[in-house]
Amino acid sequence: MSTPTPDTDVEQVGLANTAFYEAMERGDFETLSSLWLTPADLGVDEEYHDPADAGVVSCVHPGWPVLSGRGEVLRSYALIMANTEYIQFFLTDVHVSVTGDTALVTCTENILSGGPAPDDSDELGPLVGQLVVATNVFRRTPDGWKLWSHHASPVLAETGAEEDDESPG
Repeated sequence: MSTPTPDTDVEQVGLANTAFYEAMERGDFETLSSLWLTPADLGVDEEYHDPADAGVVSCVHPGWPVLSGRGEVLRSYALIMANTEYIQFFLTDVHVSVTGDTALVTCTENILSGGPAPDDSDELGPLVGQLVVATNVFRRTPDGWKLWSHHASPVLAETGAEEDDESPG
């Protein structure tokens, strides 16, 4: 087995980040779950340690409070997947940084999503676009890079009124 190099680490983290968003798009909860850090990934024996105390994963969805612990984080994704008929992520401004066994990915999530149509129609409900900035923290494990934390925050759109306020009177 070859020793990882900074370039291959960056590439592998980028692939893990992409896999996370692709699993969300497909509504593939099993794959999404496998991408999150577990106590076993950290060499913690779950019989003797509370998994919630070991390498606690965290997640902040836009507008939500901080979710801590693998169970709470994964439940949130199950709820999102159950209530989202369609979602697609176009990632821009992706930057990957690796230091040792920790990696940081920042990106802009250009999200297109839609829910069920009203009146029990088979059609998809109206599509909604959203701009979100995200920070994903990964940790190296024997099984590859796993998500440790996801933090996403909406980007406020600029309006013409704001520009008018700044213009000289």
